Amino acid sequence: MRLYHNPRCSKSRQALAILVERNLEFEDYRYLEHGIAAEDIELLLGLEGLIRKQELDKSLSFDLNNHDVVRKLLQDNPKALERPILIKDGRAVIGRPPENILDLLD
Repeated sequence: MRLYHNPRCSKSRQALAILVERNLEFEDYRYLEHGIAAEDIELLLGLEGLIRKQELDKSLSFDLNNHDVVRKLLQDNPKALERPILIKDGRAVIGRPPENILDLLD
């Protein structure tokens, strides 16, 4: 299980707390330091709301329905990834609200 986590984000910290409180083993994946893991990108591309639009350069136009565009955007600017995201057993969920991660835990 991997949690895409930004410790500066309150929602991300709340999702982390849910996992810790349940005493679950997981990888605290700091995507801002390491980028998006190559093995996760295809799974992530299937998530609706994957991109934080407020992190995009407003002077540029991005086709967020085009997986190639989104893949390149995340490779170049991992800060644009919505967070937190929990990946477990080939499934992923965006933790907004953080309780959404419970869908993968039960």
